[in-house]
Amino acid sequence: MAPKGKVGTKGKKQIYEENKETLKFYMRIILGATMLYGVVSLGIFYSSSTFWSWATLVFSALVYIGGYRTMQSMAQASFSEDGSLQDGGTDLNMEQGMAEHLKDVVLLTAIVQVLSCFSLYFWYFWLLVPGRALYLLWVNILGPWFTADNSQAAPQEQNEKRQRRQERRQMKRF
Repeated sequence: MAPKGKVGTKGKKQIYEENKETLKFYMRIILGATMLYGVVSLGIFYSSSTFWSWATLVFSALVYIGGYRTMQSMAQASFSEDGSLQDGGTDLNMEQGMAEHLKDVVLLTAIVQVLSCFSLYFWYFWLLVPGRALYLLWVNILGPWFTADNSQAAPQEQNEKRQRRQERRQMKRF
């Protein structure tokens, strides 16, 4: 059950501390998934590793670096000259924000990377990312744009025409 009342706001210091913890958590996930993939796919099963094993490792590293660096820049805090916190940065734990989508991409990549220790076919799950991006693009931008009612000027003309018709009909009746 959702709590009643006003939603509490976070202070700069709380945002700063939570962002540090969030970045630490995601760094651990990235390192853990990469190390596990490296040990299993490229270490234990080195003889059966192919070009695609290395290509997926490079791809996941690029996704991790891009996602993590973006989250890091979003969470960049600013301090005054005396060392006090001026701005805690963007809240990475905010719902419906860009950071939420970045965290989802990093988590999906980690899950797919760990599952790909068993089969490289699990990388097809990564196609969920462009699918989700297209869905968000349609729902938030393209759909409303295509379905927008562009006939704002037309109703005024139609109303004037209707009034004229009604006046003519009334004149005919009398």
